[in-house]
Amino acid sequence: MSKPVLSRQQKQAVARRAHGCCEYCLCQARFSPDPFSVEHIVPRSKGGADALDNLALACQGCNNRKYVQTDAYDPVSGIRVSLYNPRCHSWHDHFAWNQDFTMILGVTPIGRATIDRLQLNREGIVNLRRILAGAGEHPP
Repeated sequence: MSKPVLSRQQKQAVARRAHGCCEYCLCQARFSPDPFSVEHIVPRSKGGADALDNLALACQGCNNRKYVQTDAYDPVSGIRVSLYNPRCHSWHDHFAWNQDFTMILGVTPIGRATIDRLQLNREGIVNLRRILAGAGEHPP
């Protein structure tokens, strides 16, 4: 028997709450060449529920790199920490933009570990941020 899928209403609620942005890299769905999906912050395989407080909008790049991970190593301290959780953490507490808004900087162990694990500064995303910043469309 297959697992139940998320309802259209759940997916729409998650997308509305995220304002159409990946909740990790803040890529905007309306400009991204990648598809977006609703991901389980705590995966079903680890007991995560289909409730809205366990769902996040993610671009395919972030979703694929996160996969079933909920923690990772902070590249500075070497300590294993939880990954950024959009339902529990504030993005601005853990991340900041560099001066030209093309790179995400980790300001906490959680931020650094999440950047490293999800590769939030992937070349294609950085290039897209640069173009959008020049057009006044970034950061969202």
